[in-house]
Amino acid sequence: MELSPHASAEKEAARAQKELEEGNVLAALACLEKSLQAEDDPSLHSCLGFCMAKERGHVTRGLELCHAAIEREPQNPIHYFYLAKVHLVAGTKEEAVSALRQGAAQGGNPQILLMLQELGTRKPPPLRFLSRDHFLNKYLGKLLGRLGLR
Repeated sequence: MELSPHASAEKEAARAQKELEEGNVLAALACLEKSLQAEDDPSLHSCLGFCMAKERGHVTRGLELCHAAIEREPQNPIHYFYLAKVHLVAGTKEEAVSALRQGAAQGGNPQILLMLQELGTRKPPPLRFLSRDHFLNKYLGKLLGRLGLR
């Protein structure tokens, strides 16, 4: 007995989620592609974007898919989570943290909060009246850090 397209799409999506939790991004990518062929589910586009960026190196396409998913469902924090993961693949940590903060503002998610803790937050600059990238703040922060005063 063959499954309906909707049931097979759900089965593949669940399998993709399981593969992602186990860290097997390539298998998750294959499952997501099968699921989306059976039925186009916009909630899976951000996950597909991350898998494509991670496995195939298509960072631009991954960002496009994540942004399209956010446009369709701006209140879904998981889209922001996958957008942050794509930014990390691209090497843009600041944008990743920004996406995670936006996702936390949309209701949060345990994965988002965990990733924010892993990425860490920056300490305030030693001289707060100067910008963070001012040379005095940079070198004074490094010096205080080495002395263990920060």
